Amino acid sequence: MYGDPATIRSMLTGLGDTWAVVGLSSNRQRAAYGVAEVLQRYGKRIVPVHPKAETVHGEKGYASLSEIPFPVDVVDVFVNGGLAGAVADEAVAAGARGVWFQLGVVDEAAWERVRDAGLDMVMDRCPAIEIPRLR
Repeated sequence: MYGDPATIRSMLTGLGDTWAVVGLSSNRQRAAYGVAEVLQRYGKRIVPVHPKAETVHGEKGYASLSEIPFPVDVVDVFVNGGLAGAVADEAVAAGARGVWFQLGVVDEAAWERVRDAGLDMVMDRCPAIEIPRLR
């Protein structure tokens, strides 16, 4: 359900190529750093979203989703489960087309809200693992 193969494929190949990565900083030790690098390698534009608003992988960072001055297709969430629901709500408000919760991030209430708003959503999966499987 949370990792429906058709939804995964759609989000990685059909929703668009601009991915806001919430929790992405210049810390190379964090999973978000490596996942964003993989997304770039597969042609996605990554947009770092972190309170420090750092430039990462050559892309300007923003402190929040609401500060991004252009449309975002997918919001990839690298925050702990207790904060993820609020990020999902921000993604809906920002006009994203999909929300992706990383491995270990599960919030069933957020899942319902995002799906009820008409967005695609994947939970407890990693796009860096899934995208090579599509090729």
